[in-house]
Amino acid sequence: MKINFKFKKEISNKRIGMSLFGVIICAISVGIFKIAALGVDPFQSFMAGLDAAIPIGFGTLYVITNAVMLVFALVFDRHYIGIATFINLFLLGYITQFTYEFLQTVIVDPSMPVRVICLVVGVVIICFGSAFYMTADLGVSTYDAVALIIVNTWKKGKFQYVRIITDLVCVIIGCVLFVIAGGEISQIPTIAGIGTIITAFFMGPLIEFFNVHVARPFRGDK
Repeated sequence: MKINFKFKKEISNKRIGMSLFGVIICAISVGIFKIAALGVDPFQSFMAGLDAAIPIGFGTLYVITNAVMLVFALVFDRHYIGIATFINLFLLGYITQFTYEFLQTVIVDPSMPVRVICLVVGVVIICFGSAFYMTADLGVSTYDAVALIIVNTWKKGKFQYVRIITDLVCVIIGCVLFVIAGGEISQIPTIAGIGTIITAFFMGPLIEFFNVHVARPFRGDK
């Protein structure tokens, strides 16, 4: 019995480590996306608009916003909430803020080729981190939980369609908040552009590649 318990503990620790690593990598990638200024993923588009409208640090704003969604998830279906949910909630925003502020001192006024390179690097990194985060299977982000609850708990539609709707709502609200906060319409592609389209529709195959060849073998799957 002691051997089995120890084995389970080791697996648990490994998965926690995978979740932590995945969140850190994803947070760094969001900072790179922000430097590229060619659009971020749909939820981060919403956060960018919120960040422009509310004068507090991005990390703190991210925690507050996700805490609100956490309450939603806890009320309607808490089984989607796990250790990884809280790692994401408390770390991602602050690491993103640190990464973005640091890169601003290194990559000053980037040209379009540099921005495109940052976008490509950001996509690869976020897929790599997502593979570890998802394969650890210790809970989802509060934003992911919203669509899952609508589909699986409330029985409203299929996941792919509900997720498209929630993503569109995030992008629209983010853009509206950005403009209300004083941003120019011509600047909207910096928070909702080609990068947003790529992350919304084309990340799946690359995440699965990293799942199969890196994350699952690391977890010990045969």
